[in-house]
Amino acid sequence: MIVLITFLQMFKMIISLYIWVVVIAALISWVRPDPYNPIVQVLYKLTEPIYMYIRKYIPTIIGGIDLAPLILIFALEFLEMLISNILYRLL
Repeated sequence: MIVLITFLQMFKMIISLYIWVVVIAALISWVRPDPYNPIVQVLYKLTEPIYMYIRKYIPTIIGGIDLAPLILIFALEFLEMLISNILYRLL
């Protein structure tokens, strides 16, 4: 039981961290970053595979604005709330 609670707490922290990665990547994309910058490359490698998966099933470009980061953040927030609810019931 303790192992499950610990695993869920760690998973929740990873989700929170990834939400921040998505937010930072979205903000950086507004200023046309240097694609050879190592930080930009890491952010791209962490976020673009998930964006492509979302774009494959949902049309995300509306009026020239890509909504994939917003959809991803909503999904991650929902997952984080679900995990919090499970943790609350376990404790």
